[in-house]
Amino acid sequence: MSFFNIFGGNQDPGLKPSGAETVSKLCDRVQSSTLLDDRRDAVRALKALSKTFRLEVGTQSMEILINVLLNDRSDGEIVGYALDTLYNTISNSVDEDEEELSNGEVKKADESHLGEQFTEIFIKKPENVTLLLDLLEFDFKVRWPAVKLLTALTVHRSTQVQQCVLVSPMGVSKLMDLLSDSREVIRNDGLLLLVQLTKNNANIQKIVAFENAFERLIEIISEEGGSEGGIVVEDCLLLLLNLLKKNSSNQTFFKEGRYVQKLAPFFDLQNNEPKSLDVGWSAQKVNNVNSMLQVVRTLVSPSNPQQATATCQKVIHQCGLLKQLCTILMASGVPADILTETINTVSEVIRGSKTNQEFFASVSAPSTPPRPAIVVLVMSMVNEKQPFVLRCAVLYCFQCFLYKNEVGQEQIISTLLPATADASAVTAGQLLCGGLFSQDSVSNWCASVALAHALKDNPSQKEQLLRVQLATGPGNPSVSLLQQCTNMLSSPTAKVQTRLGLLMLLCSWLANCQLAVTHFLANSANVPFLMAQVAEHVDEQEALVQGLCSFLLGISVHFNDNSNATFTSESLRNLITKRVGLESLVEKLVSVTKHESYTMAAQKPQLRYTQPEHLLIDYEFTSLYKQLEGNLCKSVTSAEDAESKKTVEDHDNIVTQYKDIIRVQDNDLNELRGRHEALQKEHKAAELQLNEQSSQIQQLKDQYALMKAQGGNGDDAIRIAAELKELRDSQETLRKETAEKDDVIQKLKNDLTIADAKVVLVDDSGVNQNQISEFQSSIQEQKKEIDELKLIVAAQKDEEQRLKGECTDLKNQLTQTGEAVPSGDNANIVAEKAALTAKHSESQAQLAQAEDHNSKLSSDNQKLISTNQTIENQLKTVTDTCSSLTTQVKKLEEEIGDLKDTNTRVEDEKEKFRKEAADNKQELDDLLVLLTDTDAKVEKYRSKLKELGEEVTEDEDDDEEEEDEEEDEN
Repeated sequence: MSFFNIFGGNQDPGLKPSGAETVSKLCDRVQSSTLLDDRRDAVRALKALSKTFRLEVGTQSMEILINVLLNDRSDGEIVGYALDTLYNTISNSVDEDEEELSNGEVKKADESHLGEQFTEIFIKKPENVTLLLDLLEFDFKVRWPAVKLLTALTVHRSTQVQQCVLVSPMGVSKLMDLLSDSREVIRNDGLLLLVQLTKNNANIQKIVAFENAFERLIEIISEEGGSEGGIVVEDCLLLLLNLLKKNSSNQTFFKEGRYVQKLAPFFDLQNNEPKSLDVGWSAQKVNNVNSMLQVVRTLVSPSNPQQATATCQKVIHQCGLLKQLCTILMASGVPADILTETINTVSEVIRGSKTNQEFFASVSAPSTPPRPAIVVLVMSMVNEKQPFVLRCAVLYCFQCFLYKNEVGQEQIISTLLPATADASAVTAGQLLCGGLFSQDSVSNWCASVALAHALKDNPSQKEQLLRVQLATGPGNPSVSLLQQCTNMLSSPTAKVQTRLGLLMLLCSWLANCQLAVTHFLANSANVPFLMAQVAEHVDEQEALVQGLCSFLLGISVHFNDNSNATFTSESLRNLITKRVGLESLVEKLVSVTKHESYTMAAQKPQLRYTQPEHLLIDYEFTSLYKQLEGNLCKSVTSAEDAESKKTVEDHDNIVTQYKDIIRVQDNDLNELRGRHEALQKEHKAAELQLNEQSSQIQQLKDQYALMKAQGGNGDDAIRIAAELKELRDSQETLRKETAEKDDVIQKLKNDLTIADAKVVLVDDSGVNQNQISEFQSSIQEQKKEIDELKLIVAAQKDEEQRLKGECTDLKNQLTQTGEAVPSGDNANIVAEKAALTAKHSESQAQLAQAEDHNSKLSSDNQKLISTNQTIENQLKTVTDTCSSLTTQVKKLEEEIGDLKDTNTRVEDEKEKFRKEAADNKQELDDLLVLLTDTDAKVEKYRSKLKELGEEVTEDEDDDEEEEDEEEDEN
């Protein structure tokens, strides 16, 4: 029977249950079955349906299958079925072939959106990914489907899965263990998983690298046969690329771990297979070698830190890897795409490294006679029959050979000079001249850019190149290379690409070389031609040419030594003003940097073009353009500046006047600030003095009160009078100091009035209003500071007045108390002494009365003490009684709490028993319903069997009845 019949489907051959119904019944069985075998069978059935009914299985069973992974880990078989089912619903790679359904329709399994949706649902809970990582530690039938499922999830949602792996404990380590698995299928699928996980995630890349990934990957590459290996080698190289690309930390670790040296055997193709370079390469070998070349380029990329690149270049040369790459470069039978990538790799290995550049200059092709490798490469570059991508790679190699290599530049230029040119051998210089004047525009462009690189940052070679003479034909006089370039530039048949190449060469040649500019201007036709090019209206395609012509004109102005009387800097500026317009020329200069070709060229040194027509601007030329553009705009527009020079000078004079005014005001302000600081110090000293005087006055008051209470002699009164005189003298001194401060404040007011008058005079002068506003704001700030100083001085003055008032009050109080003791009046002092004596006698009488009253109070106090003692004894008795009662109350409260706890436990037990009884009743009800359904199904099956002619014995009926009775009894 089919599984449709097993789960109660319609037995009519013409009617079958739908896929959704079947999947639903299987999901119910996985959830409700208590036997592991039943659940396993149901999950296996879901796995069988997951390819045909992907949507139904994914929507209904995902949560159920995740629960299986959680709860049935002990059974590897059911876990494996669950993982396979999830993989089939999530992965888009299953069932790519067309499947024929029972109704004759054809359905494709290409439903990529389903995989993304199911992946989103699965990883919504990060613990699901952690669960899969834990399952990697199980045996083969669990580990392999777990790896496949993780790979499918990463393909759809790499960023989310990467985050889940990072937060999972030992997540990356568990994945790295896959590479050490003895079963190749798990190792290979683990490679694919790591390739997906390490994309664009530096953290995972670092962890994988420090988990000894480099060592293991190189071992696998060697075990699989190196460059002759299969797809596994390519996967290892892809993972290496992910780990190294744009990751300086891993690159340093790779270099310090001496893994660069271990790459050399991969390129030892002749030792691996003697005729490997002469026979056809398999597609897989091409992919393997191409990937390994990209790994090497990643280590020496121009975008890496310069120090790291230089170190890797040195190691590559020392371990012989550069020599092996040059061998492949010069070998025959190498596929074109491998040769192109090898040229690019050698280019970046020698770029900026003098040692590697010298080695490359010594490499020769295995020909008769031997030719330098650079000559063979240039020969391919100017050959229009070679693939375009290969020609671009050769130009890039030539540029890298000359990058920061003055010796190499001199070697190239020397092959063009008459004294050193060897007519019997083809040289790089001759090939470049041939390409420069070829009918192929790509050859023109490449040769022009190559010569421009030979002149970059080398003024001496620019002057040497002026000596080069070219023979135009038999019997015709020779012309200079510079003149021939300008002749080609002005040719009406020259293409845009050719003209752009020649303009970049001329700009590079004339920049920072006055002698070259003089030679260029010696031809009277050059300047009018450039003027005409810049002045005319052109379409968008010619706009770039027009911009470079403007750039060349600017160079002629900026680096002009004025030795040519016809075309001095001033005369060129006048011509530009009359025929082109300064603003128009500057606008055309600026428009070059906005051109799409310029933007693309400025991104990377390597020429990454697929079509010849895209070859317009060179990377190094963009650097030169950025460097000179601003200076050229200033040089060209200096004529306009001269016209406004007088106005500028006038403004400068006005600014100078304002600066003088501000300088004077700054000096005044500094002086005022100094005075303010001095006044502050004086104020502090005065405050201290006043405080001392206040304390002295208080002491005098105390002494005088004591003298009044106890009596005293005339000497004390005289001393007090003398001290009062000193206080009066101090007050007079303070009054003088206050007057001086008032004078200082008045002077500050006068200075401020003078500054305001200066501002008014400046306002009436009619100068630049913006500058006046600036200076006025500066003066206002100074006024604010002066006002602040005035407020501070006023506050100090108020403080002094307050202190004076306090002194006056103290004096009045002292006068009232002492009845104005005058200095030197002894008679008054004697009279006051007599009065004090009388008051003293009166005080003695009052004291005797107070002592009598005190005796009466003492006797009353003794009576109160005895009464208080009696009350305290009674209170102690009451307190002891209360304490005893409190103890009894606490005991009663504790007993009541115990009774409450016991009652609560009893109630909890009752509630628990009620819940258990309800659960048991529910289970019994469910069992009864299940038995009833089972009886109905059995009766139905028996009826159908009888209808189909099958015999049903009474024993079977009896057995079924006995089983029913036993179940009822249970």
